[in-house]
Amino acid sequence: MPYAYDPQNIFARILRGEIPNKTVLETPHTLAFHDIAPQAPVHVLVIPKGPYVTYDHFARDASDAEIVDFHRAVAQVCAMTGVQPGEGGEGFRAITNAGAHGVQEVPHFHLHILGGRMMGRMVARAD
Repeated sequence: MPYAYDPQNIFARILRGEIPNKTVLETPHTLAFHDIAPQAPVHVLVIPKGPYVTYDHFARDASDAEIVDFHRAVAQVCAMTGVQPGEGGEGFRAITNAGAHGVQEVPHFHLHILGGRMMGRMVARAD
């Protein structure tokens, strides 16, 4: 089933410059910016510039250049924000939500980088 991309979603509007953002990093294929409602001291959203709805959509349909650029941008954001554990940071959580069961709020693939404090368990254990 094809993915239905909504070109009026908030991230598409940010990419077009219609809505301002606090940019952390911009590359040819990726934009990273501070979340407007941060859930941690470090909360950056990393989005591809292409019209991808979910991570699996991006992984399936993005070009090799887009995929490499996106993942390298994630590494740069982790380094820039000081959360990269291999470089002295205390670590981070990377989250992407997909679809209704994943509680995706914006239909544009985005990765949350959260850090700067202990994040706690991601989900409750199923006993």
